[in-house]
Amino acid sequence: MPLRVKPILSRLDPRSRVVACLAFAAVVVVCHSLPAAAAALLPAAVLALLAGLQAGPTLRRLLALEGFMILTLFTLPFTMGGPVLFSAGGLDWGLEGTLRAALILTKGTAIALSVMALLGTLELAELGHALARLRLPARFVALFVLAARYVDVLHTEYGRLRLAMRARGFRPRASLHCWCALGHLVGMLVVGSLERAERVHAAMRLRGFDGRLHLLDEHRPGRLDWGFAAVLTVTFVLLAVLDFA
Repeated sequence: MPLRVKPILSRLDPRSRVVACLAFAAVVVVCHSLPAAAAALLPAAVLALLAGLQAGPTLRRLLALEGFMILTLFTLPFTMGGPVLFSAGGLDWGLEGTLRAALILTKGTAIALSVMALLGTLELAELGHALARLRLPARFVALFVLAARYVDVLHTEYGRLRLAMRARGFRPRASLHCWCALGHLVGMLVVGSLERAERVHAAMRLRGFDGRLHLLDEHRPGRLDWGFAAVLTVTFVLLAVLDFA
């Protein structure tokens, strides 16, 4: 059996990854020039490689995000004025709006790729521990971990109910019966989630839950974390120089 090499980012302290993700997103957001935002795609792609992200699923997620953003930004070239690139149907496609839309799209892609690399590969428990170690409010950390955990549970329950409806011959149509069936589906999800929440809360209180998640492991930054921070700092400086050049 071939040995599986552990990705480099998975060896970092989870706190380092959370802070790096926030810092990278902040630096990219404040970039004003399109070349600097485009240059930010390079370190984001390097982070994706270091995290061991698979190309297929990553590209599909990026395309889904960019498709939504393109629909949202489609009106900018028609509303921001500037030099007209071409006219169609009495509407002027402006250069300023096109550049602004490209800037926002590039920033969003770089940030999304860095989030998938730095945070998307973290286990939920690791992310919760990292947030707690960063001194975020204990109640916020507990709510975040529980909400993220049970969103997946609700999605599984939704899939089970939809499968049961399809087994009984349900097909979505634009009819009153279809809308009533979907309303019953939502109602069953709400009622089921409330009952599950009450059972889970009672079980957690029985085990001594006091509103805080107690941490059992102790991560400490090592040389790899400090080296990663140094490289990231140099990257931020280069992006700032390119942005103001």
